[in-house]
Amino acid sequence: MMFISLVRTEKMVQKINIENALVFQVVLDADKKALKTEFEKIFNVKVKSIRTLITSDGKKNAIIRLSKEFSADDVAAKMKTIA
Repeated sequence: MMFISLVRTEKMVQKINIENALVFQVVLDADKKALKTEFEKIFNVKVKSIRTLITSDGKKNAIIRLSKEFSADDVAAKMKTIA
């Protein structure tokens, strides 16, 4: 499993509402193609794009943007991260 945890911040909630995206902390050696394949398989959604970044404390985050026909809000609700 490449996904460590969902990043839970106010900025993350804005990304869900504005960009239809979720932010996950992932393992450092994860590449975008593998992240996309695994995410689509786990959550049964279509990924539009993935952006990755290394934080100042050495952790890797992936910003996963979903296709229009899927809602990041629904995925987050299934994960019980937001009400």
